[in-house]
Amino acid sequence: MAPGDSNAAFVQWFRGSSPYIHAHRGKTFVVYLGGEAVADPLFPSLLHDLALLNSLGIRLVLVHGIRPQIDHRLAARGFNARYHLGLRVTDREALECVKEAAGVVRVEIEALLSMGLANSPMAGARIRIASGNFVIAKPVGVRDGVDFQHTGDVRRIDTEGIRAGLDRGDVILLSAVGYSPTGEIFNLRSEEVATAAAVALKADKLLLLTEQDCVSRGNGQLFRQLTTVEAQALLRDETALAADVALHLKAAVEACEAGVVRAHLLNRHVKGAILLELFTRDGIGTLISRTPFEALRLAEVQDVPGILDLIVPLEQRGVLVPRTRERLEMDIDDYLIIERDGTIIGCAALHPFPEGMGELACLAVHTDYRGDGRGERLLRSVEDRASAQGIHRLFVLTTQTAHWFRERGFEPATVADLPTARRASYNSRRNSKILIKALNGGKATP
Repeated sequence: MAPGDSNAAFVQWFRGSSPYIHAHRGKTFVVYLGGEAVADPLFPSLLHDLALLNSLGIRLVLVHGIRPQIDHRLAARGFNARYHLGLRVTDREALECVKEAAGVVRVEIEALLSMGLANSPMAGARIRIASGNFVIAKPVGVRDGVDFQHTGDVRRIDTEGIRAGLDRGDVILLSAVGYSPTGEIFNLRSEEVATAAAVALKADKLLLLTEQDCVSRGNGQLFRQLTTVEAQALLRDETALAADVALHLKAAVEACEAGVVRAHLLNRHVKGAILLELFTRDGIGTLISRTPFEALRLAEVQDVPGILDLIVPLEQRGVLVPRTRERLEMDIDDYLIIERDGTIIGCAALHPFPEGMGELACLAVHTDYRGDGRGERLLRSVEDRASAQGIHRLFVLTTQTAHWFRERGFEPATVADLPTARRASYNSRRNSKILIKALNGGKATP
């Protein structure tokens, strides 16, 4: 790539990321890091990305796991790790390993986030890290006759203490260790700590860094977006997902169902995964939310600027007839839009006419989102809306997409086949092709 092309690509990317920079500033994100990520030689680069989030004004709570570190210490002492029902049985020997692992990992993370060497990603960062007894725990107790001893569940999160640190600009660091009011120490599941913290803080996002993508076992396809209902259906099918992916997806669903706005599953092995997920329109991971990330709905007056952003480039190329803001505002009740994460990426209008006819107009899909059936989705929605209004024939005027409409059941027609009012406003200089489609089994032309 030539230097000029490289510069232009950077400028375009940076400008494209600015809406997300503004949107994320001041928001609270809880980030989960498994013990495997902490042990990875590339872990410093991941922390550099987190430091960048902090510098952009994002309020960060980091939750780190220590499973492999505990197992390594147990093995070095000649003990075997014991699990039951997916939980570690934390006896006295295991608890000593838990305390050692938590302390060492915490110090390592604090050291990496304290770097400030010139000519490094952390230069001038001056990040303050706060950790402490923010997680109050209770014992798991005895289950199926097995005494879990020092294994615990999260009882409460000290939200007041965490928020005080966040208000100071600190990065809050939580480990998989909790404390009881009686002074006991409990080993906790780090995923549970992350979920509980996100819920208690009413976090805007829970980011779960995983060992692999959230993909279907059947076809290997990445799940890009899931509602909590869709995710729960996947979790009920024990063959649909890898076991560790299912564990993290369950945590994401619990968080969203309890009020966290969005949760993201990100493959930590993808370089810059967090930045790609947060500062690009489509991201690279799996997004979970209670409501759809992308939705087709009726347009409202406040959508007019977004519709204009979408259609003006097509108007300039002669694909669409120019429309003024005033015209759009007057006809806004005729429009359907596809909204994706606050951005309008598709639209279509149905203008009703007498004689049981309606015009399909202003059908447009953003260039970045073509080829995934969104045009057909808009067309079907307009047809359904037309049928509900008693419209039996749908017509369209087009200069460049006649074949697309022919493939979807529209037939060639003439100006004489248009409704009287539309016939009078037909622009012969534009010489648009006229196509008509019969709805509900009718005929395209009378």
